[in-house]
Amino acid sequence: MSQQTMSALPADYAERVYAGVLGKVIGVYLGRPFEGWTYERIIEHLGEIEDYVHDKLDVPLIVTDDDISGTFTFVRSLADNAHRADLSAADIGRSWLNYLIRERTVLWWGGLGNSTEHTAYLRLEEGIEAPMSGSMDMNGKVVSEQIGAQIFIDGWAMVAPGDPDQAVRFAEEAARVSHDGEAVYGAKIVAAMEALAFVESDVNRILDGAVRYIPDDSVIARLIGDVREWHAQHNDWRDTRQAIADNYGYDKYGGNCHMVPNHALIIASILHSNDDFGEAMKIINTCGWDTDCNSGNVGCFMGIKNGIPGINQTVGGTDWRTPVADRLYMPTAEGGRAISDCATESIAIANMGRALRGEAPEAPKGGAQFHFTLPGSVQGFEVIEGEGAASQADGMLEVEAHGVTRVGTPTFIPSKETARYFEGRGYALMASPRVHPGQVLTAHVASADGPFEVALCVDFYGEDDEPGLAVGDFVHVDEASPALLTFVVPDTPGPISKVGLSIRGEGRLRLDWLKYEGPPHLSITRPAHNGTMWRRSFVNGVDQFTGWGETFRLIQNRGTGLLSQGSREWTDYRFLADVTPHLARSAGIAVRVQGMRRYYAFVATPGKLQIVKCLHDKTVLAEIAFEWSFGQTLQMELEANDQMLTAYLGGEKVLSATDTDAPLEDGGVALLIEEGRTATQEILVTMPR
Repeated sequence: MSQQTMSALPADYAERVYAGVLGKVIGVYLGRPFEGWTYERIIEHLGEIEDYVHDKLDVPLIVTDDDISGTFTFVRSLADNAHRADLSAADIGRSWLNYLIRERTVLWWGGLGNSTEHTAYLRLEEGIEAPMSGSMDMNGKVVSEQIGAQIFIDGWAMVAPGDPDQAVRFAEEAARVSHDGEAVYGAKIVAAMEALAFVESDVNRILDGAVRYIPDDSVIARLIGDVREWHAQHNDWRDTRQAIADNYGYDKYGGNCHMVPNHALIIASILHSNDDFGEAMKIINTCGWDTDCNSGNVGCFMGIKNGIPGINQTVGGTDWRTPVADRLYMPTAEGGRAISDCATESIAIANMGRALRGEAPEAPKGGAQFHFTLPGSVQGFEVIEGEGAASQADGMLEVEAHGVTRVGTPTFIPSKETARYFEGRGYALMASPRVHPGQVLTAHVASADGPFEVALCVDFYGEDDEPGLAVGDFVHVDEASPALLTFVVPDTPGPISKVGLSIRGEGRLRLDWLKYEGPPHLSITRPAHNGTMWRRSFVNGVDQFTGWGETFRLIQNRGTGLLSQGSREWTDYRFLADVTPHLARSAGIAVRVQGMRRYYAFVATPGKLQIVKCLHDKTVLAEIAFEWSFGQTLQMELEANDQMLTAYLGGEKVLSATDTDAPLEDGGVALLIEEGRTATQEILVTMPR
């Protein structure tokens, strides 16, 4: 279906995307604690899975996971490439190199020939473009047919609602970055089913529409036919599961986690669910094997198909949403997106779908980051002090307050313990704070049934990482007098970890929206205390980040490394840092950083100073001759103001450039090192001159 002949977007498009995103993360969180278990082991130790079991296994519910990070990261390639309907595997492969940090983010870094995605990443890094990077010719049949092509695919369907042709085209290009053969067919089936689920309610019609996109003689096509036949024969999903194990089990397919057995379980779970989200979750998770991956795909499909009511109203009455509270983590090289929520990612995906059809984006409540417009959304907000509860009512966050109550949502790693836990378990939580000193918080609040005194507040890491709290001015709010709250975030000893409200009073207070905006005023030097969270606030894209006598010592053995902080909310600002290259091919500072391969930089190279643009490849925008030596400290400053870039050395303007060719409009800052070692004592981010 061409862009010109696409049907109209569903009237409830954003809500259905939100249901798909919720279904995905619920499924992943439900299945992750016992990932890789067999059916027999699950039944013996946990019984049939009808609710979250993380507490039984002493693990957190909200986790870092490749299924979530990859799904909501790789689809950003569409926005990065002007929402082109003809997006290619090579385009998506370049996004892998931008958003992934080698052996640290998103993927299971299991090694060449062992982890399919790691193998593909190494090919891409060597300059082998997709689709060759994931091809069977390059990597072999077993490696290329593992499950990863399927687990990352949901976003490509959600940007193409009701348009399976487009969804399948995207899915195939995305899958071929790392996979081939039957793995690509499985990805195409999932994408087609999810795209059709926006406009078709009958599962059998959805399956009929999906299988036409793969060869009739493929293993995936045959297993779908078999599973449909077993479903028709058996009332009990357990009998179908046994037939799958007998005919398509792990013993018949090589590698660590093959596509074929797990795809069969997805089809069986959907068919046997009787159109009930909770039943589908029970079946797919009790069946075992790659539980978080399979459950995530099933949850997304069921969410899209039946919407939010389908998640809210399930057989058995399990409350899937309250424990999750929309929270999700996405650690990538774009650190400002690492601490996120289901509503934020849903709006981003829906806006990509709108742009694909030439429609304007939506920005709920004037672009407020926390807007609560999607049904039941709380965007991570919960009571963090006092008694009470937080829920959504009439498109606002409703807080039941009793005396002194504080509600908030994470904007950075919630605790030192959280950071340490994930570092020890794989998929480390690498993140940049979303809110910084100097930025302005604004919120609109109203009373439902009582007088209150209300103030904006931020939690932060203080000396030795002890928790700190900064509170703005209290404002009176009652049923006749809503209020607009404003708070300039003050300087703090460490990163801001939460934003929220401090409430005094009894009754129900409603937070209509909360936003943060403006450039930061951020100054960081080595603190006198023993805190470590300031170091964790930088996304580490260098081979080594140490502090032997310097605040920042960066070492990069090959290629270019970045140590970054900030977010896409930053637009016009200037970045100052002392840079001392001890041995380097080039070293300097970067602005509007959007990952490892999307930024502007002011660098010192042998005999030159340059303003460089990196958009996968590097382009020199301006340069002058300048002799410098190893060990010399350069006081560097780079200002981004609209399309103008201005570089200063020691306070004196030395270079400028205007970029009108696909300019980068926003992003954070970074220290940059190319093959060598450099040191910095202090950085400052502040208003443009």
